[in-house]
Order: sequence, then structure tokens, then C-alpha cells
Amino acid sequence: MSQGNTGVTVQAVNAHACPVREVLDRVSGKWSVQILVAAAHGPIRFTELERSIEGISRRMLTLTLRNLERDGLVIRTVHPTVPPKVEYELTPVARELHETLQRLTDWAERNRVYIAESRAVYDDERQPDSTVRTGPDRRPVP
Repeated sequence: MSQGNTGVTVQAVNAHACPVREVLDRVSGKWSVQILVAAAHGPIRFTELERSIEGISRRMLTLTLRNLERDGLVIRTVHPTVPPKVEYELTPVARELHETLQRLTDWAERNRVYIAESRAVYDDERQPDSTVRTGPDRRPVP
């Protein structure tokens, strides 16, 4: 059905999709996913997170944790010890998200070989043959 027949405008679709897109961008970010996975087994300290997530800088970890806390996905607990002990744990909403991420990860694991093979076939079919000249439309040129 065309958009003209639905009575739904592009502006209405974008107004609804924008907040959803913002949430998806946050929770699907490279570092957010890894933090959620690392913290899924219970409270975890900052330094443990830093060690368990390869390639993340201290600043990026701090910013991502702050954003996840702001979004209600992570709880930050400061224990009154010297030095202070800070732990992070997932909220119930984040645990639900983790289950979804786990299903996505399982799907990716089950299908990774298929996807790699599909990419190879696609690339092989589109690799230019050095003996055949093609035009802008990729058709052979005599």
C-alpha cells in the first residue's frame, strides 16, 4: 500500500520513530552492548569492566556508563569505603534487554558461516573480470 493511501505522513512516522531510534542507537552501540554483557552476571566494578572490554578507553567507559545510568539501564552504587568502591549492575529493564541481546548473539553465532559464505558468493559475482570491459550499467562493452 502506498503512503498516500494510508493517511500517514512522513512527519508522523519520523516523530514516532525518532525517540525509538534514539533508544536503539544508545542500546546497540558498540560499548553499550559490551558493558551490558559484562555486567549481566551481577555487580561489577569499574576496573573489572575496563579489563573485560578490550579497546575501551577509561573516558569512553565512564561516558557510556553515565549514559546507561541516565537511561535507567545501570545502577551505580558507591560503597563508603576507603578508597571508595563503586559497582555497576543492570536494572530489570537492562536484564530484559540482555536477554534480547543474548538471542541476537545466538542467532549471529548460528548464522555466521552462512553470512560469510553469502558475502563470498556476492563478492565473487561482482568482481570485475579483467578480460571483459563493462559500462556504467555493468554490462559488457564490445
